[in-house]
Amino acid sequence: MTGSGPKRKARPPDLSLAKPLRPESFPIVAIGASAGGLEAFSELLRNLPEKTGMAYVLVQHLDPKHTSGLPEILSRTTKLPVLEVSDGLVPRADHVYVIPANTSLLIKDGALQLSSRVMVHGQHMPIDNFFRSLAERVGQQAIGVVLSGTASDGTEGCRAIKAAGGITFAQDEESAKYDGMPRSAIDAGYVDFILPPKEIARELAGISQHPYVTRELSSPKDEFQGMVGADLDALFALLRDSSGVDFANYKHTTLQRRIRRRMVVHKTETLKDYLRLIGKKPEELDELYRDLLIHVTGFFREPEAFEALRKHVYPKLFENRKTDNPIRVWVAGCSTGEEAYSIAITLLEHLWAHTRTLSQATTPIQIFATDISDTALDRARAGLYPEAAVAEISSDRLKRFFVRQDGGYQVNKVIRDMCIFAKQNLVKDPPFSNLDVVSCRNLLIYLGPVLQRRVIPTLHYSLKPTGYLMLGEAESLGGFADHFALVDKKYKIYQKRKSAARLATYFAATDYAPRRLEDARTGRHLPAPFTVENEVEQLLINRFVPASVVVNDQMQIVQFQGKTGAYLEPASGQPTFSLSKMAREGLMVDLRAALTTVRKTNAAVRKEGVQFQSEGKTRVVDLEVFPLRGQAAQERYFVVVFQDKIETSGRKDEGKKTKTPEPGAARENEHLKREFNQLRGQLASLIEDHETTLEEFKSVNEEVLSANEELQSTNEELETGKEELQSTNEELTTLNEEMQNRNAELASANNDLLNLLGQVDVPVVMVSRDLRIRRFSPPAQKVLNLLPSDVGRHLGQIRPNLDVEDMEPMVRKVIDLVSPQQREIRTKDGVWYMLHVRPYKTWDHKIEGAVISLQNIDALKRLVDQTREYADAVIENARVPTLVLNGELRVTLANPAFYKIFEVSHGETEGRLIYELGNGQWNIPQLRTLLEEIVPRNSHVDDFEMSHDFPRLGPRDMLLNARRVELHKGQPFILLAIEDVTAANKDGAA
Repeated sequence: MTGSGPKRKARPPDLSLAKPLRPESFPIVAIGASAGGLEAFSELLRNLPEKTGMAYVLVQHLDPKHTSGLPEILSRTTKLPVLEVSDGLVPRADHVYVIPANTSLLIKDGALQLSSRVMVHGQHMPIDNFFRSLAERVGQQAIGVVLSGTASDGTEGCRAIKAAGGITFAQDEESAKYDGMPRSAIDAGYVDFILPPKEIARELAGISQHPYVTRELSSPKDEFQGMVGADLDALFALLRDSSGVDFANYKHTTLQRRIRRRMVVHKTETLKDYLRLIGKKPEELDELYRDLLIHVTGFFREPEAFEALRKHVYPKLFENRKTDNPIRVWVAGCSTGEEAYSIAITLLEHLWAHTRTLSQATTPIQIFATDISDTALDRARAGLYPEAAVAEISSDRLKRFFVRQDGGYQVNKVIRDMCIFAKQNLVKDPPFSNLDVVSCRNLLIYLGPVLQRRVIPTLHYSLKPTGYLMLGEAESLGGFADHFALVDKKYKIYQKRKSAARLATYFAATDYAPRRLEDARTGRHLPAPFTVENEVEQLLINRFVPASVVVNDQMQIVQFQGKTGAYLEPASGQPTFSLSKMAREGLMVDLRAALTTVRKTNAAVRKEGVQFQSEGKTRVVDLEVFPLRGQAAQERYFVVVFQDKIETSGRKDEGKKTKTPEPGAARENEHLKREFNQLRGQLASLIEDHETTLEEFKSVNEEVLSANEELQSTNEELETGKEELQSTNEELTTLNEEMQNRNAELASANNDLLNLLGQVDVPVVMVSRDLRIRRFSPPAQKVLNLLPSDVGRHLGQIRPNLDVEDMEPMVRKVIDLVSPQQREIRTKDGVWYMLHVRPYKTWDHKIEGAVISLQNIDALKRLVDQTREYADAVIENARVPTLVLNGELRVTLANPAFYKIFEVSHGETEGRLIYELGNGQWNIPQLRTLLEEIVPRNSHVDDFEMSHDFPRLGPRDMLLNARRVELHKGQPFILLAIEDVTAANKDGAA
């Protein structure tokens, strides 16, 4: 294998001590490191016990051109066997494996597999590759550790491991030599433990024996033993109260696995212990909530599905579409935004590739992306992703739709502005409406059947009559398939049927508003504490309180007290709590009469000696009805008390004579008379009520009949309008949230701009295309004579404190030609400034005005003038003939010594080329070449000697020296000194 190092020979492992194990039978710890990782990994190994039952795989960034010596180095720090990975090697527990140089590592079918080094956008990401492979193959037995290193390799791998139910570690900032890699994973929220290597080793040893990690279970069902019933319901209730999301009807398999993962993190083995932990550490609920919402996603996940959209859906969206009719897409459960951005990119690509007219190319696109995780939405709005997240994106797309940032790659602003991210609970919140496409991929698999039956009608309602729905490969429509036409079977693309009946929607369900944990303690699920007072009170109620019931105004029983079986019995048929149906034979007449009287008089009523049939016998009971109304009650209640009639024996004085009972016939007659009188009274009352009611019915009957038809005809319209209003309100809420986020960004940018302008001591003025002042810095007020009220005024109306007459044309030229201009100008006080005028560009490179700035160059200007005066004085007083030449080698200045020695005039010298002076004595080819190279090459001439017979001087030997001088930028000149060395040469010759 290319790049593989030799096996270490210092201490070969005794492979006979370790039996080959299936990879799923023991945990595998993947350790990623880069710069500074060797020291960290050595410390980790040094503190690991020999027997943990786990395998360790080190994925280190290595030099691809050199053989790795890591196995031999690491073998000196641990007693565990250390091996370099070879292709097809089966890992064993309590062994350490090291990746070879210049390779990529995966795990498949229980074996470690090597492949050639893969570069993604110039980056080698071996840690992410192996972490993801491990999460896919071993699931909850995957453990990821990110040690010292730069960049972000390992972040996406930790995400995959957490989503699969595994545990993740990262080295803390204090102990990491380079904290780039661990910091990236920590900031992304994918790390469970942040510790130094020594503590990571101890934590690994601790969790290695946990049943969740080792899977020491007799059957898959045992994995979630103790994760059902009241304890799980209590945990769901706590989550609902703290987050507003009810997980009770989500798929319990995934939920329980992630709950168990949190239990491993906190070393608790039972759900009761975990509930107690939450009672002590309420913030654990937030961590659990974030874990439950981790979904594996990515850009262009299942690329063939996007090709299916290009083929079947996108062409239909643009057919006969008007320019004022935007394409509306909803990505439900968008997580961190990759799916939404992928759809936006493919839509734009299709738009650019297939539109034939300019109007089609400007078709607006609106993409609504929703999720219930605030953390995920924040990342989605930022649109910033690490290198590993964009590894599968082509280089062309990466250049076209992404911008390289320090933290990775950011989706460009055009794409981000197309996508509106908002928090929404798909299960209970109103959906968007009038949508062309809804993407709900890999969300339904996390929902139970009850929630799926609620969500699919909601998605159906949100679509246009010809809208499209896209699901994940493992998802289906279930019983709602008749309402959609199949477009692509493999990639689950459906189209709403135009003739399909409207489905009932459920997005007006109970709102579970988040509450603090203090309002929902686990103690509420436990029985009330034992007290003597409570027990005595309960005993007395059970023994001595008479049988009674509480009924509402509709005679529905709302509470039972005592033993009421002798007076009430369940009615046959549909279960009911209606008193009229449950009262035993003979009781209802007197009960109804008593309740009617109490309603009218609002006073207690008692009826004695009421006979009724109970269990084949005739019994006598006394009835008593009391009115009951709570202070906040909107409905009246009545207490009905049943008391058995008891035949009592009276005593008369001392003789103890017993009353003689009345004959049976007389007692029966008395009962009949009393019942007859009661019935007569009830009949008279009913007749009176009937006549009153009849009159009322006659007066309103016609109104009811006429209104009934209108109500029936408008009822469905109202229902439709209500749902549309709810959907519109949801859209407005979403847009409002997006606008709030943008307003916050604008406020922050505005504050930055104000502070920048206030702190920079440079006059700056910003003008619009029509040359109206938009903003200016405080120093500009004095220089340009500006007042705060001048914002909005035309630039030509300002009288600046500057000697400049053409500022307005100058600014207009900059805007029209997009060409910066600058000029030296002076204030009326004599202070010099460099005036800069540059185009004002928006983020999309449109020219919307100009920026005028003034740089104070007064000190520099005066220094230049002083330097020039000094130079002029030096040249003027020099005893050696001196010439000043411009770039064209014309004489601009000659000192008095030159005129005196060569006996020439100003007219014969200044303004002429040096080669034309005198009789052409200076036109020497070699001298000419040297002088012409001084300005462009910044060269110089040293001691160039020449001899010539001058007209008035005779033969002379001259020594020439020349230097390039530049007092003003862009205006170089040559200083040429001519020294007569004739006498010196003669003396030397003598």
